[in-house]
Amino acid sequence: MAQQPEQPPVPEEVLPAEALPPDEDWPPANPAPAAVEPPTDEAQGPSPARWLWQGKIGPAFWTVGALLSVVLNIVLIVALLLVARELFALKALVRNQVLGGLAENFRKMDQAVIRTEVVVNDIIPVNFELPVQFDLPVETTTTVRLSADTFIQGARVDLRTGGLIIQDAPADIILPAGTELPIHLSIVVPVDTIVPVDTRIPISLKVPVAIPLSETELHEPFVGLQQVVEPYLNLLDQTPNSWEEALCGDQGQGLLCFLAPWLSGGR
Repeated sequence: MAQQPEQPPVPEEVLPAEALPPDEDWPPANPAPAAVEPPTDEAQGPSPARWLWQGKIGPAFWTVGALLSVVLNIVLIVALLLVARELFALKALVRNQVLGGLAENFRKMDQAVIRTEVVVNDIIPVNFELPVQFDLPVETTTTVRLSADTFIQGARVDLRTGGLIIQDAPADIILPAGTELPIHLSIVVPVDTIVPVDTRIPISLKVPVAIPLSETELHEPFVGLQQVVEPYLNLLDQTPNSWEEALCGDQGQGLLCFLAPWLSGGR
């Protein structure tokens, strides 16, 4: 009989069941239960408490600080986006109502005029000497009485006594004292005297008053206040008035132009 060559050994892990040697003790009558090891921390994954606190203060502090920083950054970004949507509305409010209102009112105050009526009720004492110099013409008819006997030479007389009648005869006569003579005066009397004046004059009147503030000392402060506000107005006038103008430019094109409608809130 010819001798057959030996077969190479088959690895144990891939041997078929028929090739296994018979074992009288297999399968065991009462197999002992296999010991089950508890799962380790690596198998279960880190628990929340283990993730925050690892028994050291330093890592726990940096972990909590990082969480708070992320939350705060998210809140700030959301707040910044909300404020950005109202940025140009706030600019218009500051430009037109705050700074613009201040500049306009300062200008009106400088151009204002104070108009009122001052009521004066008082008694004015008057005490002075008034010099008087003038010519007084006198034209009048009056009767004078002689204070002494008056001799008149060459008078023309009419005499009727008894049966004697003399008419228009020249004569020298004497008029006794007390004789009343009608005369006509036509003279100019020069007056040169000083009249003392001492009296009290009550007055009651309304005096209209108009005071332009631009002609008073308030003009300079009002102009100075306008000059303080004007640079900020000019600065705001040089900035864009909307997100479309800021992001898209004058040509209506830009890399961030697509954000303009959202930032404008549909306005």
